[in-house]
Amino acid sequence: MEKENKKIKVLVVGSESAYHDIIGKSLEEEFEVIGAFSDDEGLAKARTERPDAIVLGYLEPRGTSFKLHKKLRGGWLTKHTPLLIVEIGSADMSQKGWTKQEALEMDADDYITISTEDSASISRLKESVGLTEKISIRMSERESVLKEKLLDPNDFCVTWEQIPGRGAFEMQHEEVIDNVAKAAAGGKIDAISVTDNPGGNPALSTEMLCVQIKKAGMEPLVHLACRDKNRSEIESLLCGLAAEGVKNILVLTGDYSGSDAFEGLAKPVFDLDPPNVLRLVGEMNKGLEHKAMRKTVKLAATDLFAGACVSPFKKLESELMGQYAKLKKKIEGGAKFIITQVGYDARKYHELLTWLRLNNYNIPVLVNIYVLPYGAARFMNSNGIPGCVVTDKMLADLAREKEAEDKGKAGMLLRAAKMYAYAKGMGYAGAHIGGHGITYEQVEYIIDKGEELAANWESLVAEFDYPQDDGFYLFEKDEKTGLNTDVYAPRTSKPAVPFKYRFTRVAHHLLFEEKSAIFRTLKPLAASLDKTRGPKHLFEFFEHMSKVALFNCMNCGDCALFDTAYVCPMSQCPKNQRNGPCGGSYNGWCEVYPNEKKCIWVQAYDRQKPYGEEGNIAAYTVPPCNWNLWQTSSWLNFYMGRDHSAIRLGIKPPPQKEAPKK
Repeated sequence: MEKENKKIKVLVVGSESAYHDIIGKSLEEEFEVIGAFSDDEGLAKARTERPDAIVLGYLEPRGTSFKLHKKLRGGWLTKHTPLLIVEIGSADMSQKGWTKQEALEMDADDYITISTEDSASISRLKESVGLTEKISIRMSERESVLKEKLLDPNDFCVTWEQIPGRGAFEMQHEEVIDNVAKAAAGGKIDAISVTDNPGGNPALSTEMLCVQIKKAGMEPLVHLACRDKNRSEIESLLCGLAAEGVKNILVLTGDYSGSDAFEGLAKPVFDLDPPNVLRLVGEMNKGLEHKAMRKTVKLAATDLFAGACVSPFKKLESELMGQYAKLKKKIEGGAKFIITQVGYDARKYHELLTWLRLNNYNIPVLVNIYVLPYGAARFMNSNGIPGCVVTDKMLADLAREKEAEDKGKAGMLLRAAKMYAYAKGMGYAGAHIGGHGITYEQVEYIIDKGEELAANWESLVAEFDYPQDDGFYLFEKDEKTGLNTDVYAPRTSKPAVPFKYRFTRVAHHLLFEEKSAIFRTLKPLAASLDKTRGPKHLFEFFEHMSKVALFNCMNCGDCALFDTAYVCPMSQCPKNQRNGPCGGSYNGWCEVYPNEKKCIWVQAYDRQKPYGEEGNIAAYTVPPCNWNLWQTSSWLNFYMGRDHSAIRLGIKPPPQKEAPKK
């Protein structure tokens, strides 16, 4: 856990010195203890010191503790802080203390009464009352159950996906809350996962629903899709969730915008991609720094637990390598767990675990178990749900199953249980269970049957042999198990290099590499040009028109062509993905323009492979576009050290000439 090397901070509030002597000394060996002797001091320290727990005793005059409690419970910073009421009983307790009923009415996490007659020593206080243990218990209750389960190698975590519908007062939302109540009562599900505008169409906001799920006693997992939010909105949303004690975040690119929004297609945003959102979460967890009134201000640290998705179910070598390149950036950006995309090929599931192990990424992964009826399978088979893969062979198997008397329902649930079993046997950390209209009882069956089958999971692998026609696998097949060896498979694709890319490579070498004589000549000229008005605008126009002709340039000023083998992610990718492909490509085609436009990251891989440079797509994380440079010359920005490529490569502006001395 993140706090295991740091002492838990406990604030003890009470009017009497004797109270602090007894309570404080009983805690100081295991906790960092802070004392406060009045309500004002207690409130101030609760807000500024941000204690992990508060122990509240009697305060003068009578009734002050009640008022302080109300402020602590209603305060923005302290509403989720564990609060224990500990009273030292005495002969005049009726005059100074409160009854247990009164204390319980104050919504304390625990109430402890100690009599001075039978608690004369600190050791007795600790042994008989267990104050330190009670604080530790209350602290652990505030931790993420999902995090604890996923990080425990001896546990198998289960999440259940819920899909809110559109509108504010619809029965679909009531069904979600009913499912949450059943999951809380059943005790077999560790977290409820809530989708974020699935299909790119409006739905009840996941963050609002997840706050209600938290209040209902279940751990929520918020899906955060980058489609609808710019970086400011993402930070604001994360801050709000952290303040409400909702810590688990699944960072997604998100489906492309749907056409069912008000008055037609919604404008897609895609300001940050998942690797950069994960970097933002990491900075927030350390205490995000920002500028205010020309000073650097560090915000209070959050405790968010963020993960990401990956799709190993890609047919082409270029598609699959792009997925793993982006996953590398997600993990290095701070992803703490991974959930797979929907697929049914056991060897592909094993491939992901093998890749993680060979790259020394010790990160938990949840298998995505979508409970699949024939209708949904047919839709996925025709690429109706981007990124979800159902092969022709599997669709034929489901077609036979649906001829059964129950229309294939028993087979559908048993298949999900078998996936649960082989995933657990392979070494997955948990299962992410979803499906339209799935009931709690069906989820419980999948869990119970999956546990029953897990002991013989190897025997189930052959039932999930659903390769794509001529599909690429990252590793050689283990013929004995039907899974993978540790030997990387040959990467046999031989893409042709388009003339445009050959031309841009030469131009890049001449114009943008420091060792080039032309670069050394142009750099001081660029510095002079950058100080002008008319000539500078003329230069910007020439640059823009030439790049429009070659790359359909949108003149963002923070050019990412260097990073994507000169296929612009801002104008050619509908999701503006600067760090790798989304999960929606199909046979190399863009999710938004299937059979029309190739995914830009497929193009980037194929362009670089003939030069042995295909590994460049995973080499570094590209920062989000700097919109301060919008509609300015990216060439000048590079030469003057302003854009992200110049910063990464260490390009500095030419030194300023000193004014002649008089």
